[in-house]
Amino acid sequence: MTELKTSDFYFDLPEELIAQDPLRERSSSRLLFLNKETGETEHHVFREIKEYLRPGDCLVLNNTKVIPARLFGCKADTGGTVEVLLLKRREKDIWETLVKPGKRCKPGTHLVFGEGLLKGEVLETVEEGNRLIRFSYEGIFEEILDKLGEMPLPPYITHKLQDKNRYQTVYAKYEGSAAAPTAGLHFTKELLKELEDKGVTLVYVTLHVGLGTFRPVKVENVLEHHMHSEYYEVTEEAADTINRIKTEGGRVICVGTTSCRTLESAADANGKVRAGCGNTEIFIYPGYRFKVLDALITNFHLPESTLVMLVSALAGREHVLSAYEEAVRERYRFFSFGDAMLIY
Repeated sequence: MTELKTSDFYFDLPEELIAQDPLRERSSSRLLFLNKETGETEHHVFREIKEYLRPGDCLVLNNTKVIPARLFGCKADTGGTVEVLLLKRREKDIWETLVKPGKRCKPGTHLVFGEGLLKGEVLETVEEGNRLIRFSYEGIFEEILDKLGEMPLPPYITHKLQDKNRYQTVYAKYEGSAAAPTAGLHFTKELLKELEDKGVTLVYVTLHVGLGTFRPVKVENVLEHHMHSEYYEVTEEAADTINRIKTEGGRVICVGTTSCRTLESAADANGKVRAGCGNTEIFIYPGYRFKVLDALITNFHLPESTLVMLVSALAGREHVLSAYEEAVRERYRFFSFGDAMLIY
């Protein structure tokens, strides 16, 4: 295979097309259909997704829940301000975090949040300059976090989020993500009920999204990029349902790249999904042969990102970049609070 270059996945995106706020109605966003075989496109409204789905199909959704992982506090000794982003729980009260400014937070530094409601001690510096912090508090950590923390919006969103729930899917259940599985933000409970009434089976898997999802690819040779690790879980019920639907000839439609990566991580070489949990570093780029999914609902991603590479693996780089150019011409809204596409 010829060398894949990061620059092969570049496209020009006007800054004003980066959606800064969610729409008032979740399912009123636009939806671009992309035929992965022909490259043909159609323009729809998201709620019209129900006209594409048919009885016997399976919709796979990621039920992770975003935690309000951004904390603002100060150093106990100097009062200097610090920002802490919770990335991953290592043990009960020990978290791997991203700290700004990091240079001032050496091991042994004590931090205070919410006038002492929450305290932290920097234990050590780990890979990529992240800090391990042990937190101390009275009560329940999640309740304190809900009181003090802010939603960790991606760096390209500069507006303040008015309603925390809008960076959360309506089916979010298991806390652990530092970012939302954004393709799922377009679904309402009413739309999901309509799909079930039509005979579409809803299956839930879990993948806790890390901030590595926004990490730029810094190498020119795509194959040299190292993917971040994310925790996933597929229950026996979910695996059995997906395998049965595949056997019966139904289609598996993943909602979001996180659901896609979960299934592809959990499947064996024959495309059978296995129940279980673990960490995945799966990196999907052109040349990859999909084992499970038949179609993908996804948002529009950053230029040169691993997510553009994933959708290019499914539909072909030329088809994807052409569809993105069309979306720019048609003034689609991009990224987390933006519009969606169905690749089928």
